[in-house]
Amino acid sequence: MSSLPQPVMERAQPPVLTLVRPLPAVIDYLKPAEVEAFHRAHAFSARAHAGQYRKDGEPYITHPLAVAEILAGWRMDGQTLVAALLHDVLEDTGVTREQIAAEFGPAVADLVDGVTKLDQIHFESKAQAQAENFRKMLLAMAKDLRVILIKLADRLHNMRTLEAMSPQARARIAQETLDIYAPIANRLGLNPLYRELEDLAFQHLHPTRYKVLSKAVQAARGNRREVVEKIRQAIEAKLRDNGIQAEVQGREKHLYSIYRKMQEKSLAFSEVFDIYGFRVLVAEVRDCYLALGALHSLYKPIPGKFKDYIAIPKANGYQSLHTTLFGPFGAPIEVQIRTREMHRVAEAGVASHWLYKSGADAELTEVQKKTHQWLQSLLDIQADSRDSVEFLEHIKVDLFPDEVYVFTPKGNIMALPRGATAIDFAYSVHTDIGNHCVAARINGDPMPLSTPLKNGDRVEIITSESARPSPSWVHFAVTGRARAHIRSALKKAHRAESEALGRQLLDQGIRALGGRPEQVTEAQWERVVKESGRSREDLLMDIGLGKRLGVVVARQLLAREADNEPRRPTGPMLIRGAEGVAVRLGKCCRPIPGDPIIGQIKKEQGLIIHTHDCPQVQHYREDPDKWVDVEWAADIERPFDVAIKVTVANKRGVLGQVASSIAREGSNIDDVSMEEAAGAFTNLYFTVQVQNRMHLARLMRALRSLPEVVRIQRMKGRQPERPHHV
Repeated sequence: MSSLPQPVMERAQPPVLTLVRPLPAVIDYLKPAEVEAFHRAHAFSARAHAGQYRKDGEPYITHPLAVAEILAGWRMDGQTLVAALLHDVLEDTGVTREQIAAEFGPAVADLVDGVTKLDQIHFESKAQAQAENFRKMLLAMAKDLRVILIKLADRLHNMRTLEAMSPQARARIAQETLDIYAPIANRLGLNPLYRELEDLAFQHLHPTRYKVLSKAVQAARGNRREVVEKIRQAIEAKLRDNGIQAEVQGREKHLYSIYRKMQEKSLAFSEVFDIYGFRVLVAEVRDCYLALGALHSLYKPIPGKFKDYIAIPKANGYQSLHTTLFGPFGAPIEVQIRTREMHRVAEAGVASHWLYKSGADAELTEVQKKTHQWLQSLLDIQADSRDSVEFLEHIKVDLFPDEVYVFTPKGNIMALPRGATAIDFAYSVHTDIGNHCVAARINGDPMPLSTPLKNGDRVEIITSESARPSPSWVHFAVTGRARAHIRSALKKAHRAESEALGRQLLDQGIRALGGRPEQVTEAQWERVVKESGRSREDLLMDIGLGKRLGVVVARQLLAREADNEPRRPTGPMLIRGAEGVAVRLGKCCRPIPGDPIIGQIKKEQGLIIHTHDCPQVQHYREDPDKWVDVEWAADIERPFDVAIKVTVANKRGVLGQVASSIAREGSNIDDVSMEEAAGAFTNLYFTVQVQNRMHLARLMRALRSLPEVVRIQRMKGRQPERPHHV
């Protein structure tokens, strides 16, 4: 796609049709029919882009040719190379999708369409436009992985030729590459591409820092060349002495990783010793572990710096042993040990065994299986996301997967992003497990769902059929999958609860007008639905959310004019305090059973329950459309939070005495804080749980009987500042 160097229309000139390397050498692995299709696509694209030039003055055809060459270097199939040659013709020329399909087949047309940018749709912000474009790209990629591979090759060539753009455009495009395209390349296991995209982005985002660091690395390379060669020869000799046939390569870290390490650890360049590392390539897996033992006998290993990605591969299929050793000159040496097959996968990722050469699922590699599982999970996240920006927020976590590896009760290994909690584990097992979980056992110990997981943890999820997701879960869920499913479940629950409340309010409005809810006919409903343009469920939800008045919809159902006829008294709505998000207890007055209450209809929030004397609702009392007659149900069993202030004398152990008295009265303490009062007194602020007003009265009587308690009162309205949390 070419949101980057745009074609410039000029007078037609013969386009340049050469590649960096001779054409036959680039595509010599293709079948004759694929080579013929490549040549036809080459000519087709050249005609379509004739007269178009890039910002650097090159004929535009050089760009799709370069993209095709990059993909040929990954040994992609013929359809992918043809689509690469045509990837800009839909957007930048008069060619249609139908023409591409007729000339090169529907599969190529689908690929080109998937790569093509969004049409110019109006978005509220650049962030929303970028998120929507990214969403389309990932969903197309979930259907056919070749779309993203063409996109990545396209981005790589554009980054290599970014100098022609303005400084502002270079910075914007480089940041986008760093935020999105480089992480996708990493997630797909395309390591050389990932490293080059990061370095190119670094070069254009921070050109001065890039130049200084590049010169420093070149100087260090000259100073350390002899040292590096001596260490390499020592490693080779040690492996040979142990009968291990291996190839030892010096490995230089790419510039952006050095810069990132300097930033994260606040190091000067001279303090970054592990700019160079070594890679040991062996024939078989067992040789990897033999080589590791040999190296640990040559140089001492640094504790805690060994990682076994062979036994537990990374999510993108990467396998290798990593160890860090104390070198002969006191500097740490990083060594990667892997088989040659692992090295091929590490360098080419999903492109190492091209998926489209075999449709048999049995022949898929683990890399491809894991990649396709991730791609399918993108479709789940998309379905549960409200918009493109939320979708991008969800999946960014998955694109920066500094993994932690944990075990299921059966011993299976699961990889999660670092910082993931037990709730993320629950949703990664299955959506139903996540939606019904109540707690977790981590290494056999009961733990809350918010517990962060560590490498090697054994995690078991405890579920209950009656359990439902809590809004608080969103705050400690880390993975996109978990966050998307939690939000989706909350939206569904909110809708169901709002519909139920709307039904109650509508029934109340019908009775107030002298009607009977059970006598409203389907014909009456059909008429109102047709007039409003909303479904019955949407109308009930609107009433429950306060967007429509129940009495107004009742008049429409009963075909009454909005006259001044007096409303008839109706029975109050019963409140149990556990109706969900559609019915909430006011935080301003914290009503509990036994308090006289009133229901306030608030737009977008539903029904808020207040005490009669709450100052928040006094000005609503004159408008009957703004409040609902409610009262407590008789069979409430759940506890309710209530705030109390206890003023006590400053004596040793007084807090313990008060807490013990609260516990003896069968009340839980949810929160406690304190502040110094005038003289020799202290104010203790408790949030306690009680069943009803009578329970609270018993509790307060018990506290008053303590000689240290000077004053006690129930707190309503906004709480004062309470700085000393206990």
